[in-house]
Amino acid sequence: MRTTDARTQPPTLEARHLVKDFHLRSGMRTNVLHAVKDVSFTIEAGRTVALVGESGSGKSTIARMLMKLENPTSGEILLDGRPTGRGGRARAAYRSEVQMVFQDPFASLNPFHTIMHHLERPLRIHHPGLSGARVRERALELLERVRLTPAESFIERRPHELSGGQRQRVAIARALAPGAQFIVADEPVSMLDVSIRLGVLNLLADLQREDHLGVLYITHDLATARHFSDEIMVLYKGDVVERGPADEVILDPKHEYTRTLLAAAPEPENLGRLRDEVRAELAAG
Repeated sequence: MRTTDARTQPPTLEARHLVKDFHLRSGMRTNVLHAVKDVSFTIEAGRTVALVGESGSGKSTIARMLMKLENPTSGEILLDGRPTGRGGRARAAYRSEVQMVFQDPFASLNPFHTIMHHLERPLRIHHPGLSGARVRERALELLERVRLTPAESFIERRPHELSGGQRQRVAIARALAPGAQFIVADEPVSMLDVSIRLGVLNLLADLQREDHLGVLYITHDLATARHFSDEIMVLYKGDVVERGPADEVILDPKHEYTRTLLAAAPEPENLGRLRDEVRAELAAG
């Protein structure tokens, strides 16, 4: 378990003034899509920040920039206050500290390889001094940590032999393998059956507390964002339009888009009143 010395600042992952434009050609014309517009935030180890918005709001683009899968048009990403760089060695060092859990657990796992293979690769890449026996031992420990027990019964299976929830637990174990301090979870339960979503979210919450992880939880669901996050940022057309402590954003939303998302959710109290107020504001504006 990772602990933070009380005399020092906790590790941080910071996005500073991120901008991402895509240039789309249509015949002789080139149009610019402003996917992310000057977004800044900081995630501290031991805290979960939710990035909430509907499809097309720019959430996954931010995730891809954080994971160095997309380069920002402008802005920078800092780890513990230091620029992270773009070279191969810098990227490898960065990914030992920042890992991602993708939305679709089946697409993110190679169907031709065993679960052992999926866990062995990050262990060997990020911990090259481990012996073969220790690699297998660590892989089994990771499966135990994500509640796939007995681990020996899962280690030689392939992804198609597991349920969706079990595959996502393997993906979480793989993200933990390098010893990362930060996890970017991009809609980690949206592809799963409703009946097993809570178990996966509770697992992420437990791991966050046990390992003092910083988590960026990307979702369109304000209800789960409230229950599993310390802070919520609401993203609309590439802009963060509202942010604050989770309860404050949910119970006293300031922006009409946040209130629209709440009105569309099944859980908020006084749902009918809120929906009527949102409609009135949109009609007036």
